[in-house]
Amino acid sequence: AQRLPEGAREAFYRNVRAAAESGWDFSSRWMRDPQSLASLETVALAPVDLNSLLYHAERTIAALRRTRDVGDDDKVAAEFEARAEARRGAITTHMWDERRGFFFDLRWAEGTRVVDRPSLAAVAPLYFGVATPAQGRRVAQRLGREFLKPGGFTTTLIKSGQQWDAPNGWPPLQWLAIEGVRRYGAAALADSARARWLALNRKVYAATGKLTEKYDVWDLSKRAGGGEYPTQDGFGWTNGVALTLSRQVAPK
Repeated sequence: AQRLPEGAREAFYRNVRAAAESGWDFSSRWMRDPQSLASLETVALAPVDLNSLLYHAERTIAALRRTRDVGDDDKVAAEFEARAEARRGAITTHMWDERRGFFFDLRWAEGTRVVDRPSLAAVAPLYFGVATPAQGRRVAQRLGREFLKPGGFTTTLIKSGQQWDAPNGWPPLQWLAIEGVRRYGAAALADSARARWLALNRKVYAATGKLTEKYDVWDLSKRAGGGEYPTQDGFGWTNGVALTLSRQVAPK
């Protein structure tokens, strides 16, 4: 911020706050220039994963209303069902790129997709059942070609030095991706990603006695890194994903 003109700092800080609240702090996903944090454009983007989550929330609210003894005349349930379907249509129309076979964040004011920075956020429409069957199959195909690495799914394809970028893989995104592609019939891809991720978790644990918040899924001899703080030991979401995937029946 101190290297920017004073008049540009307020907008920069707003983009920093938005990126931090996204959970992906920080990532080339939010940066027009993947090598410059000063180019953050977070507030200009409608995120595909956030909108998929909101679709799920709207459907959940409607379903909970339907459990009440008010019958099918519940106006609140109908309102949230309509909101969910409208959002689903917007996601599958405006965030879907037919030529590239992938979902992207949308620059909402311009109506353009951020096609030069594909990310694992594209699995959210699969996990929440937003994607059409054809869209789900094509996303799974691209994930298998480009995003599946020796240790699991990579967060992005860009090595920017930020922690929510290649070569790092994050447990919550592994879960969304594995279950998302499985939902759309790509069981072999899901099983392969599951096996690679668990093998990496166990390898690091055997060497260090620790699970960590994220892993380098490109080079299994290296630790994950990047971003504004050192890789953290632990970690709740790593533990939860590893335990749940371990309990699934392994493919024969």
